[in-house]
This record gives sequence, structure tokens and C-alpha cells, in this order.
Amino acid sequence: MTMTPLPTFAFDNSYARELEGPAFYAAARPEPAPAPRLLYMNQALGDELGLPQLAAEQAAALFSGNTLPVGAQPIAQAYAGHQFGGFSPSLGDGRALLIGELIDRDGRRRDLAFKGSGRTPFSRNGDGRAAVGPMLRELLIGEVMHALGVPSTRALAVVATGTMVRREQPLPGAVLTRVAASHLRVGTFEYFSARGDIDSLRRLLAYALARHDAELADAPVPALALLGAVARRQARLIAQWMNLGFIHGVMNTDNMSISGETIDYGPCAFMERYDPATRFSSIDQQGRYAYGNQPAIARWNLARLAEALLPTMVDPDGPEAEIEQAVAQVSEVIDAFPAWYEAALREGQRLKLGLDAPDAALADAWLALLQRGGADFTLAWRALAEAREGNEAAVHALFDDSTGLSAWLQHWQAACTATPAQLRAASPRLIARNHRVEEALAAASEGGDMAPTEALLVALRQPFSADPVLQRYAEPAPAALTAGYRTFCGT
Repeated sequence: MTMTPLPTFAFDNSYARELEGPAFYAAARPEPAPAPRLLYMNQALGDELGLPQLAAEQAAALFSGNTLPVGAQPIAQAYAGHQFGGFSPSLGDGRALLIGELIDRDGRRRDLAFKGSGRTPFSRNGDGRAAVGPMLRELLIGEVMHALGVPSTRALAVVATGTMVRREQPLPGAVLTRVAASHLRVGTFEYFSARGDIDSLRRLLAYALARHDAELADAPVPALALLGAVARRQARLIAQWMNLGFIHGVMNTDNMSISGETIDYGPCAFMERYDPATRFSSIDQQGRYAYGNQPAIARWNLARLAEALLPTMVDPDGPEAEIEQAVAQVSEVIDAFPAWYEAALREGQRLKLGLDAPDAALADAWLALLQRGGADFTLAWRALAEAREGNEAAVHALFDDSTGLSAWLQHWQAACTATPAQLRAASPRLIARNHRVEEALAAASEGGDMAPTEALLVALRQPFSADPVLQRYAEPAPAALTAGYRTFCGT
């Protein structure tokens, strides 16, 4: 019997090599999957990563963790995190493994990681497993975010394991293979700072700068340079979320990436009717991570990063003036974040409104109309293109109460310089509508039917398309469904 040779991936595992030692990670192996079955493989992303072509059976074995490609070095990374405001000093990859790093065809370093591959030394009381539904949610949301131009982790593969995982009810298990610029988090820095392990903290800081901000590696104050770079990236990212109506749902510090990518798509969702208080996460009882709170939470998280980095800037036993100066320096960055975010938000709104310059008053008046009128966030922005063509009735039709809308449209039309095509290029027609996502996940989880997921992926990868064939994916959910809709983290 001829054995199929294991494929060789061009791994260059800098995290394991340069941060070697038990402080940073624990070596671990994926737990075997008794009957792996490939549910999804993003061959285009695989080509981008320079991976070889794989048969379905071979991909199932590889991306379930039953066999590993040559050069893989599976490790569970250590990190801490503030979860809903409370600090957990030791979290780590409880159900994830970094398999290795690849240099893609554009020369970018990318992490390849499993999620749901079983217990690790950081699992605590968890089973380390994941269910099909949450892993397909991560696939779907990651792909639409990528298509919308939002920095995001992405799914390379999803494999059903042939096991059941116990949640509120038994669910079919799966392993996701995730691609990320890195898995360094705010919580990674918190982990070492909380332990007073300043040597490891300095090593991590140097590694993060070399990996994500090489031009800042020789900055006079490396920690300050990294903090500023991360804050600017997060300002741009959160502004994109807000201009799309995206709600992350669990913005803990261990879910904020140093790279500026959206990471950990758990109880995430897109808002339909515009309301800043919107939340869908079942675990966010107080609305801490509601849509309108996301910019302030990002700043709060960055303040935690600043606190974690401070020990690299000062000698704790040094002069009080030196400590005060360092605190003032990081505080200046944190205090600058709202302005950076505001600039990014207003620039996005400028494009969506088709203006030559940002107009905060015009944009805020539009949002106030959306909220009072109960309009669908995505469709209302998109309908401005029709208004530009002379069909203002299409905008009015989206409002339960359109008081003041005609006056606003008149003001906007006078200021707008964009063509309808330019407006359509700035505001998507399609997002991951919650009811369509749930339909796809239910079909895959309950009957193993991937056809709805595959059809939804086709639509989500062309969010600006006006193709009438995709109309069902543009339609909002019934109001009654949205009112009681809840998302779950999957752990």
C-alpha cells in the first residue's frame, strides 16, 4: 500500500524560535478526530499562503490535526485578559494551537492556528473543543469583513471532527484553521506585566515591534512607539466597524489584536435597525460591549496595554519624576485616541455621504434620523445612491417616521459631489444578515448540509454587488426575530 507523503509547508516559526521558553507558550498536540470530514477549504487563501493543492481527505486529516504538515510546531500561547472589566491573570489558548507561521506570496508573515482542536495546558475546566456552528460563523463573518476591506483574521478550513461537544445540548464538533497577521493580543502583554516578568515583557515588546512595526524598532521609547501604532490601528478598525454597523460582542483585552485585525468572532453580529444601544451577545448582560460603546471600550483596552507596557519604560525603584513622566507619555497616547478614531470615522462617513470634506453635523443628523425612524442601517446608507439618482422615495420607504428627512436630503444633495456609482462603492448592499447566518449554521449543524453556507459565502464575497439574484441576502430579518435575537460565544 502506497502512503501519501505529508505535504511540506514553508513554515518559519519565529514566535516559538525567538520567544523560546515556558513563559511564552506550552507545546501541545491536537487531540485526534475520529472521523474528520472537510466542510470547507478556502483554496484561494491557501494559494495566497503558498500551500500545496490538497485532496479533500488529505485536507481533512491535516486541518483536523490528525496529521500535521512537515515543519509544524504546535504551541498554545500564554496570555491574560480583562474579561468584562475583570482581570484574569492566566487565560492562554485553552482550545487553540498555533501550528506555525508562513510567509505568504506577498512576503507577509501569517499565523496558521487551530481552534477547537482539544485541550491544552491552558484549558482549565474546558474541553478545548468547538462546535460546527460557531466555527462556520467565524468563517462567514471573517469573509464578509475581508470583502468589505476590514482587517480581519480569516478561515482557511473547517473540518467536522466526528465527535459531539457538550454545550447546552450536544453539538457536532469542528476544528477551524485560522489565518492571522499574528495572535499577539493586549492580554499577551498583560500576562507578563501582571507577573512582574519584565525581562519577558521586554522580549515580547521587541518581538512585536519587529513583527508589526519594524520601522519603529529603534524608537527612543519602544513601548511608547508600539502603543501609538496599536492605538492608531485600532482607531481605524473601530471606525470601520461603526460605519458598517458591526458589533464584536466581546471586546475583552484578550480579543484585541496588536496587529489591528478583527479577531475572535464569537457572539458578533451586524446591527439592522440603527440604535447605539444594540447588543446581541447572550453573555453581555449589561451592554458593556453594545454597538455605541465600542470606541470607548477600545480606548479602555488601550489604557490596559499602556499599563502593561509601563514597566519597560521605567525603573519601579527609580525617581518619582521618571515614573510620572512615563505615565504622562502613555496618557498622551490614550488621550489622543478619541481624535484619531473621530478622524477615521468622519472620513468613512465622508465617503458614504459623497462629500468633498467631512461634515460631522450632517452625518450626525443623518444618524439621528435613522434612529428615530427605525431605519435599517445598511439599506439606508445604500439608498442614498438612489436618492442621488432622483428616487428619494426609496429612502423614505425605509423609515417608520420620516419627519425631517426631506429637509436633510435637500441639504445633503446640495453638499454631495459623488456619483451614484461612487456612493454604492462606499456603502455595501449585503452584510451577514443574522437570520441568513443562522439558517446556514442550522443546516450545517443539524443536517450536515453545507449548501446554504456556500451560497451565503458567494453573496458575502461581493457585498457591493447590485445583482438581483442576491436580493434575498440583502433583505433585513423580520423585526420580531431581530428583537429577540441573541448570539453565543460557543465555549
